[in-house]
Amino acid sequence: MKYLIHFLLFLLLNSCSKKEIEIVIDPVEIRNMMVDKNATDETTALFYNLKTFAKTNFAIGQQDAFNHFYQNISGPSDIKKNTGKDVAMIGLDFSFINDDLNTGQPENWFYQQEIKIRQDAIKAYDQGSFVTFCWHFREPYKGLDFYTDKMDDFTKQNAFKSILPGGENHEYYKKKLDKIADFTTNLRGSDGKQIPIIFRPFHEFDGSWFWWGADYCTSAEYKSMYTFTVEYLRDTKGVHNIIYAFSPDNRFFTIPDYLYRYPGDSYVDVLGMDNYGDFDNQGDAGVERANNKLKIISDLARQRNKIAALTETGYQITESRAPQIQFFSSKIYKALTNQNIEIAYVQFWGNSEKAYFVPAANLPDSQDFIDFINQPRAALLDDLTDIYRINK
Repeated sequence: MKYLIHFLLFLLLNSCSKKEIEIVIDPVEIRNMMVDKNATDETTALFYNLKTFAKTNFAIGQQDAFNHFYQNISGPSDIKKNTGKDVAMIGLDFSFINDDLNTGQPENWFYQQEIKIRQDAIKAYDQGSFVTFCWHFREPYKGLDFYTDKMDDFTKQNAFKSILPGGENHEYYKKKLDKIADFTTNLRGSDGKQIPIIFRPFHEFDGSWFWWGADYCTSAEYKSMYTFTVEYLRDTKGVHNIIYAFSPDNRFFTIPDYLYRYPGDSYVDVLGMDNYGDFDNQGDAGVERANNKLKIISDLARQRNKIAALTETGYQITESRAPQIQFFSSKIYKALTNQNIEIAYVQFWGNSEKAYFVPAANLPDSQDFIDFINQPRAALLDDLTDIYRINK
């Protein structure tokens, strides 16, 4: 009987037009998978489209792609200079936006950076790319540093604990979130709609180079801070255009390792990983390690209705540091595709005047990057289709 049913279904599907068998996608069901059940339509569509996109492709992006260039050669992104195609995503940072020194006045340098960041986000949205935000949050006592090697022992040991509910700097932290909420809710494209962003607070927490790292807070404290951040932005401040990302560094090898500080499915949309170490001249063994870690993330994302991503990576080239052979077209591509994993996007870190993570044109590894973006699953802007709309 079951074979007869399968045969009848086969006949039905092959005798109907595409329009007649079209599956109607219910946005309510998509929102039920998300942290924010009241997410805007565009934010819901971005979540859905990235999740489905990962089955066949991964989007390629770069931190500060529209404003930071190798050798300070302005114009389009360095990726576009090299390939003729623009980034599918852009990475930005809340650091300057809510810095203590940002006065909100036109002559203030930090406020000028805020304006640039806003313009970059709008440009990305208007052209059909998507936007991610990290936050290099300066410690709350002096507001000077985020790297612990520049801090005294008291600051390193107490900064994170001080922003927890009941801590001496908790109200200070809430004011920082107020600024993020104000910026994000007022971030609108040329169509007047709120721009969805992917926000990954307290990233690379399994290392200890940041003051929210493993040596400076317990697992319970980290989870408490992460959940408070989500609830404050979503519930208290009413921000509904954020997709929330969880992104440790690469210091895990098992599922329990990865989930050690995981705040729970109700607070995370994107399962990410930052990984530079496995690509730092580690050869095939490094590629295999990176791919195995991405497989953990990909499998968890499938099981839990999340998005999987390589949220930061790269290998920095300088005058004294030559490119690796086939770094992009072989090493990165294999890490992102071997074992049939589903990774929605990869973000390379930003270029600067004297160093680069992604080549512009006419550099020793420019062709390697072109070969990379011409691989079957690699995607730049031209390969995205209306990601802010649910295409039935």
